[in-house]
Amino acid sequence: MKLSFRTVLNCLVLWPLFALGCATVQPQTKPDTQQTSPAGTPNAACDAKQSQLLKEGDQTAVEGSIEKHLAKNFPDHKVSWFMPEELYQKYVVKANAVNFGRCNDTGCYLFAAPTAFMQDKLQKSMQGGKHDAAALGQALGLPAKNFEGPLRLMTLDIGSPPLCVRLPVESDPGVWKCQSAADKDCFKPGGYTSGGVPEVMVINAKVAQTQVVEVP
Repeated sequence: MKLSFRTVLNCLVLWPLFALGCATVQPQTKPDTQQTSPAGTPNAACDAKQSQLLKEGDQTAVEGSIEKHLAKNFPDHKVSWFMPEELYQKYVVKANAVNFGRCNDTGCYLFAAPTAFMQDKLQKSMQGGKHDAAALGQALGLPAKNFEGPLRLMTLDIGSPPLCVRLPVESDPGVWKCQSAADKDCFKPGGYTSGGVPEVMVINAKVAQTQVVEVP
């Protein structure tokens, strides 16, 4: 579903936003093998591999567990992320992608953060009808180059239907470990980015179930 950015600004309360531009998109190369566990939490759909990584992530969780992390930072179970328009066209549209994220034979891995938080940062970055890449990058603790040019903003409800959601771990595709406390745009365990933004890892985030917004 695609809406104009103006339409989104007119319904922010109904449809919150998020952004994090570190993941690329590949079409899924294997059938979805996730098994659904008893419903009730967004991480109920993790298969055996992801369940083990979920436990690994919980060992470093600032909040103590993925459930507590979600309750504190993702109470509405909504996540979002940015992609530059050029990459969106290349990896989603032209590739006819099934899932968002970096993919391997265990699934597609997507970093995401709270939509409500990112909605606020995006709105504050708008100047003259366009987003300010420097302001947005500074607000998210990421380089401005990640947000230059037109963007696409994706929003996904991770609770309906439940998706496999956990804290990122060092072995995840796309992770670059921070070498010092001053490093930015790198991985720190615990559920927060190096810039202090709450994050989760979403496994096999379906393109067809994601709402997409053009950001000038």
